[in-house]
This record gives sequence, structure tokens and C-alpha cells, in this order.
Amino acid sequence: MAQRTLLLGIDSGTQSTKALVVDAKSGKVLGAGSSAYDLIPGLPAGAKEQHPHTWREATAKAIRAALKEAKAGAGEVVAIGVSGQQHGFVPLDKSGEVIRPAKLWCDTATAAECEEITAALGGPKATLKATGNAVLPGFTAGKILWLKKHEPKNFAKLATVLLPHDYLNFWLTGNAFMEYGDASGTALMDVCKRRWCEAAVKAIDADLLGKLPKLSSSEVPAGQLSAATAKALGLNPGVLVSAGGGDNMMGAIGTGNTREGVVTASFGTSGTIYACAEKPVVDPRGEIAAFCDSTNRWLPLLCTMNVTVATEMVRRDFELDHAAFEKTAAKAPAGSDGLLLLPYLEGERTPNVPDGTGVFFGVRPKTFAAAHYARATMEGVTLGMNYGLRRLAELGVKATQVRATGGGAKSKLWRQIMADVFNAEVVTLKVSEGAAYGAALQALWSWRLSKGEKVSIADITDQFVTLNKAETAVPNAKAVATYAELQALQDELSRSLRPAFAKHRALVSR
Repeated sequence: MAQRTLLLGIDSGTQSTKALVVDAKSGKVLGAGSSAYDLIPGLPAGAKEQHPHTWREATAKAIRAALKEAKAGAGEVVAIGVSGQQHGFVPLDKSGEVIRPAKLWCDTATAAECEEITAALGGPKATLKATGNAVLPGFTAGKILWLKKHEPKNFAKLATVLLPHDYLNFWLTGNAFMEYGDASGTALMDVCKRRWCEAAVKAIDADLLGKLPKLSSSEVPAGQLSAATAKALGLNPGVLVSAGGGDNMMGAIGTGNTREGVVTASFGTSGTIYACAEKPVVDPRGEIAAFCDSTNRWLPLLCTMNVTVATEMVRRDFELDHAAFEKTAAKAPAGSDGLLLLPYLEGERTPNVPDGTGVFFGVRPKTFAAAHYARATMEGVTLGMNYGLRRLAELGVKATQVRATGGGAKSKLWRQIMADVFNAEVVTLKVSEGAAYGAALQALWSWRLSKGEKVSIADITDQFVTLNKAETAVPNAKAVATYAELQALQDELSRSLRPAFAKHRALVSR
């Protein structure tokens, strides 16, 4: 058999790491592997952490499994791309060792630090003008100040700040490297000018700028695979490692969201909706993140913190497998007879409600049933995402087609709920692992450019990203009207309960 030209796409997430082996000529996935893990247990309320070594071990395991399934030889892999969960803070000392576990995107324990940084920048409006983004508890900036305030001995050791995918690139190459896309989610970057915002950095510490890697554009490789890591993975050293990016940036590439007019919705642990933009899209209210993408453009994005985390909680409580959960939910009508979930189980980011909790509203004898709770959970998290989709439309980013990815997109019922809530056609992709596939395609782009080819990322995604037309869902007018009413009710509930959420947080924190 002739030697193939293969790519590795890696997606390191909150619950697992996935790896794909992709043929560089056909775009076909030849092998896949994964390795699951959990958060560190027993932490205080709001704290969500993992040790970066967990990601390394999972990545190695997933890569070896994918290579085995693809029957890939070491010399066939020419490029590696890494996608990672955004916003996590990986602190390294001067020897390149991890100082403490990483605080993750879903960690909401840094609200006070975010307020302190915002105040130092002159308030919310001045912060948006300086960086393009609000300083939210999910972002990296507050986590760095948290370390300085709560663990000063560890902060004194800090030599390098990395994000989760940057840390995996560091392990692969030995280089501390940071590209525009993932870096724009730190709240330390001027996203319009694509450079570090010195005022935001100095609001945390006068010496922090020297601990941030130099920013690089998206087509520049992070480096080459080191001999030591190559040996551990069963690969040859010198393999190109692309810039990589955050999971949303890689998901954009993997779903063909590389030119204006396409909107991607990811229904995973968290929920994200994003679009490609040729210019920065800065929300004056700070609700939509003004991120850069990982193709040297911009990625206006909304994020909700609770999607499959909510459906999985209800599914397990009723002791249903995934097929039975969907079948049960289908027994309830659109709108679940008025049972409505406010899905702020772990706080919320869009809208920004860090003290929020989950609320089932409309509980009465008729709705106190498994079918209603199952469907209301699907509907509630989708309505939560639609809050941000409507805000995107107000900023000029409108969806006629939504490309759905993540675990929620595998459900036929849920895809129909998406179409009805979003009032837009919903489609899926033939390769469902959008972030890992996007990482592989970015690696292909970087590798081909390194060979002197003149190729755009859109050329590559146009060739390889294909829709799964059999899974298309179109809006039902009657259901669209029902969900519009529920949307207004969910918005009203969210606003009215925010003072109560703060009181509840104080009560349970005692």
C-alpha cells in the first residue's frame, strides 16, 4: 500500500479528548480515538479545575487509538492541529512545569476579580473600548488576578501564562505559543487591533506582560513535534504542529464557517453560536464576545454555560438511555404545556448571571411528568442560546441556516426544536466532531502553506466540509409562535430572578 499523507486533529474538551486521523487528499476520517476524564472533585462552590497533565495523558491515549484504527505508520502523519477548551488558565513556572491545576472556562469563582479589573479600566464602557470584550468570570483575566490574590506564593512562581490548547502545543513542541483566536478569549487582548491590551494586563500586575507569549497569526505553525513527545506518541519528530485554537475557533473551521453568512451552533456541555466576520463585531452591551477566529478574521460569539449538562442531569435522574430520553421527550407537545426551564445550573455567561441556578417554572400536576421535564430541558437550553442569537441579529449577524454540531445535534427531536426556536433551517455535518476536524483542516492549511502553496482556509473547507442533508430540520410555523411566547417568558424570568439568585448564592456559601 502506498504511503498516505495524514493529519491529526485533536480536540481537548472539558469531559474528554478526541483525536481524528484525516486523509489530507480526500478529507476522509480514517481513524478516531477518545479518552474521558472528570473535573477535580470536592472544590468550593463555583470552582472548576482540571490538571493539565490529565489532558496530556488523554491526548496521548486518543492519538494512539486513532492511529491504530487508521493503521497509520509513523511516517504518514505530516501535521497536527490542536483544539482546546477556551479560557482556562495554565500557569507555568520558569522550568515550564505546571504550578497548580488549571481553572476552567466554567469556573465562576472569579466574579470579584473581574469587577476589580473592570473598575481599574474605568468601568464597563471603557473596558469594551479598550479590549472589545467585557471581563467575564469565564475568561482568563479574572483567573490570573484570582491566583495573585488567593495564592500569592504560586503567583510569585508564575513565568508563563498559557491556555489549554497552548499547553498541549507546548507539550508537543516545547514552544510557548499563542495565536489570535484563543488569545482573544482572555479579556487581555485588544481584539480590534489583535495585540495585547497593556492597560488590561497592567490592571492585574505590572509584570504580567512579560509572562504572556508573543501573539502570532493563525497560519503560522506553533512548531515541530519534539523528539521526546514523538517517541511517546509513536510518531516521527519534526511533524508540523499548527497554531491550533480554541474549540469554537476550530469548530468554525470544521463546520465550514470560514466566510460571512454561515452560523454555527454547538450543543455540547456548554452552548455556543458564532459566525465568521471580516471586521470586528463589538457589542456595546458586552453580551456577544468579540473574538478573533483562527483564520485571521473575527468570530462574534455567544456562549451559554449549560446545555447537555442540563439534559444529562435530567436523563440520569429518570434513569433513561439517550434513545429513551428522546422518545420520552417526544411525548410532550412543543412548549411542554408551559413547563419552562431557566437553565442556569452552573451560573450563566450569556446573559451574564454568575449567581444563577436552574429553575423549573410552571410545575403543576399536568407537567409533573418525565416527558415534560425531558422536553422542557431541551427547550430551555435552546431558548437560552436563542437569547444570544437574537442579539447577534441586532448586531447585523443574521442566520438563515444554522450548522449544528455537538452531542445535542445528534437528536432528531432536538434538531427540530432548534429549527423552531431559532426560526431557521438547521443542518448537520457529515463529520460530527467539528472541533477535531477543524483542527486537522487548519493543520492541512498550515502544512500546505509551508510547502509554498497559495491556498486559503476557505478553499480547504469548501472542498472537505459537507452537509448531512438527510438530517435537515426546517421551522414549523405553529411551534415557532409557541417558542416566541416562551422566549419572552424566559427573558422575563431571568431578569426578575437575578436579585434572588444573589441572595441564594450568599445563603449557600455560608
